[in-house]
Amino acid sequence: MKEIVLEQREFFNSNQTKDVAFRIAQLKKLKSLIKENEKSFDEAIFTDFKKSAFDNFTCEMALVYHDLDEAIKNVKKWSAKKPVKTNLLNQPGKSYVVPEPLGVSLVIGAWNYPFQLSFAPVIAAMAAGNTVVLKPSELPQNTSRIMAQVVNENFDPAYFTVVEGGVAETTELLAQKFDKIFFTGSVPVGKIVYQAAAKNLTPVTLELGGKSPAIIEADCDLPITVKRLVWAKFLNAGQTCIAPDYILVQESIKDLFLQKMVEEIEKEKFDVTNGNYVQIINQRNTERLASMIDKEKVYSGGKVDIEKRIIQPTILSDVTWEDKIMQDEIFGPILPVLTYRDLSEAISQIKAHPRPLSCYIFTKNNRTKERVLNEISFGGGAVNEAIMHIANSSLPFGGVGNSGIGAYHGEAGFRTFSHYKSILEKPTWFEPSLKYFPHTKKKLNLIKWIMGQR
Repeated sequence: MKEIVLEQREFFNSNQTKDVAFRIAQLKKLKSLIKENEKSFDEAIFTDFKKSAFDNFTCEMALVYHDLDEAIKNVKKWSAKKPVKTNLLNQPGKSYVVPEPLGVSLVIGAWNYPFQLSFAPVIAAMAAGNTVVLKPSELPQNTSRIMAQVVNENFDPAYFTVVEGGVAETTELLAQKFDKIFFTGSVPVGKIVYQAAAKNLTPVTLELGGKSPAIIEADCDLPITVKRLVWAKFLNAGQTCIAPDYILVQESIKDLFLQKMVEEIEKEKFDVTNGNYVQIINQRNTERLASMIDKEKVYSGGKVDIEKRIIQPTILSDVTWEDKIMQDEIFGPILPVLTYRDLSEAISQIKAHPRPLSCYIFTKNNRTKERVLNEISFGGGAVNEAIMHIANSSLPFGGVGNSGIGAYHGEAGFRTFSHYKSILEKPTWFEPSLKYFPHTKKKLNLIKWIMGQR
């Protein structure tokens, strides 16, 4: 691990990655390699999850291709020095900001969308001019293997390399001095990464998670609300960091809401053989999820096949905050439903817990919408929609508080892997004596005037 970092630091110090043409060429190369190996990625992810080629493209490949195209198109503009205003005190002169890469970066990917959540931050790091060490999750082992094969057989490891392995390898990587660490995963592991980074004062971006709520007001468009929620929750069998973790539904429409949810689930026919459902990542997580299902509160679903790693889409009703299902992020196809009397109660319940990665409000009332957006702190979210904000690269994606630090996607990703160097440039043909000795009252008054403090 030490040798890898030393080689990458030497390569970075050669200044090759600072050349925008070099960055564009490498991004185009990555896109070409992904295109050439798309079938292999499909097969690997299907082997790990039973995820269909349709879901793999729409939820992973398409987002990565978009990120690549956007970076290739805009990296020259993003990398250009940006003029800023020069204050009166520094006249004559000019001021500008120069984006520069941070250096050697470490990207630690997540297992739930192993392709997209590994390559999306890598693309941002490459566009910004960094070298990259990618450590994909070891849980989807076939996907990790094909990523390592494609990257390590085609890129100079001094520029971009994939390191496979588990906890031991990740721990050894974190012991090295990087210039940037980007981690996607759980809150407990995020804290470990943050502690390791602190030893070297390495800046981090932590994309974590949390219990993301969906608030359902009585005035919502119920059919479309239910349709969008069912798709968002059970996509990838609920193994999505921004999936609605629980529902807060206005008590007057609870029964109708639950009835419509069951009807929509039946209509969608979630099944691996239909290509719209996947396995739980491993047996341990399947058992963890099974232990969260309170059979007395199952409204629909609830069937579990530990051996096949399949959990039927499940709705729990009459849930309270004291139930086991409400103690941790679910990360699976189980949807607890709680009720509230008025919006103030719903907002208070959410604010009494750690700030979520996402929050969704379904309502036709603008005042209700504004209250939720203004009063609840969360990473990002949507009004009358769920999950789809991640598909807009103009919206920086990231958490707040326990749900994460920093953001990426589009230019926000470029910024995440860059330092913005501030420069003041002045000519030498003029130099007023204002700041020099002797200090006089007249000079002081003039300085106060220039600073707007007279």
